[in-house]
Amino acid sequence: MSLTITKTPKCYVGGKFIRSESGRIYPIHRSNGEFFANIPLCTRKDLRNAVEAAAKAGSGWAARSPYNRAQILYRLAEMIEARRSEMQDALKLHGASTKDASTEVQATLDRIVHFAGWADKFEQILGSVNPVASSHFNFTITEPVGIVGILAPEDSPLLALMTLVLPAITAGNSVIAMVSKGAPYPAILLGEMLATSDLPGGVVNLLTGDRADTLPTFASHEHLRALSAVADAAEAKVLQEGAAESVKKVVLHDPDTDWFSDSHDSPYGIRSLTEAKTVWHPIGN
Repeated sequence: MSLTITKTPKCYVGGKFIRSESGRIYPIHRSNGEFFANIPLCTRKDLRNAVEAAAKAGSGWAARSPYNRAQILYRLAEMIEARRSEMQDALKLHGASTKDASTEVQATLDRIVHFAGWADKFEQILGSVNPVASSHFNFTITEPVGIVGILAPEDSPLLALMTLVLPAITAGNSVIAMVSKGAPYPAILLGEMLATSDLPGGVVNLLTGDRADTLPTFASHEHLRALSAVADAAEAKVLQEGAAESVKKVVLHDPDTDWFSDSHDSPYGIRSLTEAKTVWHPIGN
């Protein structure tokens, strides 16, 4: 009799696959109600550990050339393409039709390649040479904010997650994302693909579980410098109040957002996750 090896889904933090420090789990089921797997139920401690991993990776990622970041993003698209059928099955597990799963994977690939193209070009759009009255050159350039916390929605669990992650990492930030609780398996597979995509461990960290447990920590943690969240009115209030104390940027997305819209391909989504730095330099004779 052959032994069936069942998969143990894990979170992706610091380039490693981890269980929650609490040991807690919750079950997920196939669309027909059949049990599929137990998923880690991450805690505030897991979030703090992810912040440490993101901080270690952040400076190195920000220091890479924009062209190299573009190459790595394209490599991620290659990894997803190589496991396209597996990712489609992960979406179907949570109720997507074959057609919808195929459409979501393709839209995700298109968006990754799109942002790979922006990686070494968005500075030309967001930066500027400023006219000044004195004999100086005056330049405004963009710099990454640091660590970005992401709260993904329940729907479109792959495309929506990547739509929130891509502007952040394209700019040179590292991210910590709380993925869909009801449909986490595509994000778990994504973690496996990130691990083989040349993206340094810690640049993207994926946590599973109940966002209500970690929402206040996302809002108040001082090392998180920006939040990009899909949130209802009550959650938005918690995020904004916590962010005010730690002076971080908050980008809120409507729960009814159309994640397939081409508007998400705009480089202006990158701007909200960067800081503008203006440099003055004297003009020599």
